[in-house]
Amino acid sequence: MTDKKKILLLTTGGTIASVPGGEGLVPHRSGVMERELEQLRTYYSITVQDVMCLDSSNIRPEEWQLIARTVFEQRQGYDGIVISHGTDTMAYTASATTFMLPDIDLPVVFTGSQLPLTDMLSDGPDNLRTAFAMAASGYPGVFLAFDRKVMLGCRAVKVRASGFSAFESVNARYAALVSNLGLVVDPQVLPKFQGQSRLCPNISREVFLLKLTPGLNPAVFDMLAAMGYKGIVIEAFGLGGMNVLHRGLRGIRRCVEDGVSIVVTTQCLYDSANLEVYQVGNKLLELGVIQGRDMTSEAAMTKLMWAIGQGMEPNQIEAIFGKSLAGEVTV
Repeated sequence: MTDKKKILLLTTGGTIASVPGGEGLVPHRSGVMERELEQLRTYYSITVQDVMCLDSSNIRPEEWQLIARTVFEQRQGYDGIVISHGTDTMAYTASATTFMLPDIDLPVVFTGSQLPLTDMLSDGPDNLRTAFAMAASGYPGVFLAFDRKVMLGCRAVKVRASGFSAFESVNARYAALVSNLGLVVDPQVLPKFQGQSRLCPNISREVFLLKLTPGLNPAVFDMLAAMGYKGIVIEAFGLGGMNVLHRGLRGIRRCVEDGVSIVVTTQCLYDSANLEVYQVGNKLLELGVIQGRDMTSEAAMTKLMWAIGQGMEPNQIEAIFGKSLAGEVTV
């Protein structure tokens, strides 16, 4: 009999570990998972570590750093790591962890559920099985497993609040799918690694995500700069259209001149922002605005937070947004 793969399960709370309370579902410690883990121990050697116990809406950049640091420091001796997490902000955490752990040398797989494990009809057991299978696959990277699908952590977006198909891989194929053949991995989707695994946890909180709306007051850019923001991600219209070409252009110019990095993505969930198509986009490029291309808003924001946290200058940030670090963008 072959030796069982050694998997470390890091718990952070979320619906998957919640129990009914007087005011609704409340995250609980990993004891909630013990019944499911006993079944999984038939196939894997499992160690459990409780990192935190939070509803994911309360997980902040400080918790991202704790998760990344725990993964990096505890990974020795394990074949893979599974992280249970609430669904609401899991895409942000998975994306941030991707950038904080460049060239990670084992599979790190986030998962959760839409119904708690205490519910007889929970999707949690199935999601845990998929996550453990990916963690034991030997393919390094940061992933998110949900509804029998595995996607890159930096491509995942939560698209449904209650449906079991809560996450989709946006602008990238799934990294793996569960079928009658088992876990089928698509090697072409997997991140390309270039060096030794590192921990780069520094991250800036001074990044603002702005959704463009018709009639937006362009003074918002001056206000954000005055508040000390060092980066702004703009969800623009369509291919990157903006309605602030006249007065707003001055505000964007001042931000860029003051060293604020501005990344433009699109409000459209699929396809890419391309500022070179329309006049308004080309004027923005002339000012030094950065194209987000087909990155998700979660990935663009966390990549910008990470890049600023590493102490990069605006020209270095622009250069790194022209590169794919872990499959987060199609260059």
